[in-house]
Amino acid sequence: MNPDQYCQERVAKSGSSFYYSFLFLPPPRRRAIMALYAFCREVDDVVDEIADPAIARQKLAWWRGEIAATFAGHPGHPVARALQPVIATFNLPREHFDAIIDGMQMDLDWNRYPDFATLETYCHRVAGVVGLLSAEIFGYRDGATREYARNLGLALQLTNILRDVGEDARRNRIYLPLDELASHDVSVDDIIRYRETDAVSRLLRSQAQRARSYYTAAFAALPAGDRKAQRAGLIMGAIYRQLLDEVEAEGTAVMNRRVALTPLRKLWIAWKTWVANCWVAN
Repeated sequence: MNPDQYCQERVAKSGSSFYYSFLFLPPPRRRAIMALYAFCREVDDVVDEIADPAIARQKLAWWRGEIAATFAGHPGHPVARALQPVIATFNLPREHFDAIIDGMQMDLDWNRYPDFATLETYCHRVAGVVGLLSAEIFGYRDGATREYARNLGLALQLTNILRDVGEDARRNRIYLPLDELASHDVSVDDIIRYRETDAVSRLLRSQAQRARSYYTAAFAALPAGDRKAQRAGLIMGAIYRQLLDEVEAEGTAVMNRRVALTPLRKLWIAWKTWVANCWVAN
C-alpha cells in the first residue's frame, strides 16, 4: 500500500462526512485533501485512543518532529510522505500543521472551557486552520475566501461539539462554555449525568444558534468567483448544516444518543450541492 492509498483508506474508515465531499474533486486535489485529513485523523486519535496522557503527549511531540521532518524533506510516516508533495504543490504553511497539534494538545490540558473565547481558540486550532489549509488545496483567487474557510471550519466544529455533547461527557469532557452553563442554570453535573432538562434544552439551542451564525458568516464571506473552486467545502457545509438541523430537532436527546445522517443521505446532499455550484461564474 502506497502513502496515498494509506491516506484514502484512513479517511474512508473514519466514517467522516468530509469523505463525501472529497469524492467529487479531481484526482490531484482529492489526493491532497485525503492526505491532510489523514493527518488530522492521526493526531486526533492520539488524544481519543491513548488513555495515558503522558504517552499521548509523547506521541504528539513525535508528530511535531514528523512535521518538521516533512518540511525538511525527509518524512517517515506514510501520511507525512503523502503530505510532502502536497505541501510543496499548494504552498501549505507549517504553522497551520503546528496549530492543529496545539489544538490536540489542548485536549490533554483542558476538559472544561471557561468561556467561548477559550473554546474559540481550540476550535480555530483543530478546525479553523484545517479550513484554511483546505481552501488552499481547493483553490481561490480572492483573499476573502480565507475568512469563509476559517468560519466554516469553526461552524463544523461547533456542530460536532453539539452532536457529541453526550459522548464527550462520557469521557468527562465538556466543550460547552462553563459561563454559559451557569447563565442557563445548568450545572456541570447536569451534563456529566446526561440530564434532559428544560435548562439543558435552552443551553443546547443557544449553542445551535451560535453554530448557525458561523455558517451564515462563512457563506456571506465567500466571493461568488470562488464558489466553484470551493465546492468541496460547500458540500461539507451542506452536510453539516443538515446534521445541525437533525441535532437541534432531537433536542436534549443528544445527551444520550448520537445523531447521524445515513451514508446515502450524505451522498445525495453532496451531489446536489456539487451540481448546484457547477455553473456559477468563474
